[in-house]
Amino acid sequence: MKIIRRALISVFDKSDLLDLVQILAENGVEFLSTGQTAKHLTQSGFQVREVSDYTGFPEILDGRVKTLHPRIYGGLLAVLDNPEHVEQTAAHGIESIDLIVSNLYPFEATVQREGIELDEAIENIDIGGPTLIRAAAKNYQDVAVVTNPCQYPEIVEELRENGGGLSSETRFRLAKAAFNHITRYDAAISHYLSTLDDPGPEFPEVLNLRYEKAQELRYGENPHQKAAFYRTVTSPEPCAAWAEQLSGQPLSFNNILDLEAALEIVKDFEDPTCAIIKHNNPCGLATGKDLVQAFNEALECDRTSAFGSIIGVNRKVTIQTANTIREAAKAGIKVEAIIAPSYTEQALKALSRVKQRRILATGKLSLRPTVKQIRNVTGGLLLQDRDRREIGPDELQVVSKREPTDAELESLLFGWRACKHVKSNCILLAQGTKTVGIGAGQMSRVDSCIIAARKAGERANGSVLASDAYFPFPDGIEIAGGAGVSAIIQPGGSVNDQTVIDAANRYNMAMVLTGVRHFLH
Repeated sequence: MKIIRRALISVFDKSDLLDLVQILAENGVEFLSTGQTAKHLTQSGFQVREVSDYTGFPEILDGRVKTLHPRIYGGLLAVLDNPEHVEQTAAHGIESIDLIVSNLYPFEATVQREGIELDEAIENIDIGGPTLIRAAAKNYQDVAVVTNPCQYPEIVEELRENGGGLSSETRFRLAKAAFNHITRYDAAISHYLSTLDDPGPEFPEVLNLRYEKAQELRYGENPHQKAAFYRTVTSPEPCAAWAEQLSGQPLSFNNILDLEAALEIVKDFEDPTCAIIKHNNPCGLATGKDLVQAFNEALECDRTSAFGSIIGVNRKVTIQTANTIREAAKAGIKVEAIIAPSYTEQALKALSRVKQRRILATGKLSLRPTVKQIRNVTGGLLLQDRDRREIGPDELQVVSKREPTDAELESLLFGWRACKHVKSNCILLAQGTKTVGIGAGQMSRVDSCIIAARKAGERANGSVLASDAYFPFPDGIEIAGGAGVSAIIQPGGSVNDQTVIDAANRYNMAMVLTGVRHFLH
């Protein structure tokens, strides 16, 4: 147990500081401090020794140099079990410092302000604070370091229980937190400066990522797996990770994945759009004149799979939309969660009547093409551009004898945009701008065709088909033709393209090629 006898306190955030200082004072701790912190403590009735009085050296350079002095760092870095260290510090009149309480200039908050200038950002790069924290954390055997007001209550409790002392376990835990604190701080500075003029290579040699824990989760994909949810320090764009939960139970691991899938789909469409998600795949997707129509048509794609689903929409949810969702729920369609840009007061009240249902709002939707996608693998990760490649009517290559009608073309382009959000191998059947059958995630494309046709049933007749990759054989075309599919959109590029095209012609299908693949693994 290490008794605290001398503490150096220099903080920007003074929240709850006096609670900690009070217990230290009760145990006879001597306080060293600087600038505004010293003034705050003195005005609160505590005796404080200015660091400049202790070092014999004034603060200089507009406060840029305050604590950078051998009498400070000798007191922090001396190993008290080392006789040579003790002898040297005594010879130079250096007194040991047992506790550092320091938090840093608010660099991140500063650079997030609109119109921030570089000069102001630079002045919010803390020098003395990180150096104090690093030195104290390095010598945690003899020095405790506190970097966050949220740590104060546990420190106060332990000091009270141990007569002003802190255990070695606590000092080690605080040291680890301190190094994490500095790492995050330095990474924020590096990231800000690197984006000012030259963003550097698109895929840097060293990838620095910063994620902070948003919440502990009850469990992961399955109850026997422990899990937590981490997110970026700031929101890159309106997204599921940064959505505000307005109602309902805490999110689960699988909820977060499905909310992400739902939102990323509807962000890709300009017209009122609804996506109904199960296990990261849409079981229904539609655009309409309004959300009521979009929801109803998405639901009709696969009502059975929609039980226990996640709903995503790209417009404000009105009471009309809310009531439509509630009517579906009364008919047996359980909705686990809804994510939307916003809700009217009436809609939120109506949807929140189911206390377990999670209701999330993102704010106005937008997409930033520069945001990369990350996939983890054991021992590494994969980084790629988002799949934002769009195809216009003029880019399509008609390879069949029959050209698509205008109505088929509209539906083909809808299906093509939709299929990139379905796990590969994907076969998607659409009528107008709604899905009627989806075959997802199969190991063979023909099996996806069979599933999509079975899901669609009679609705397959007159539908169009979108395939996320080429058909290696004509068997998938035979399934589609037998079900009554009238037109197909696919990338092409198979060595058997001509055989596939010939099969389409036998069924009088229109077939267009995109030259672009939409795998989603």
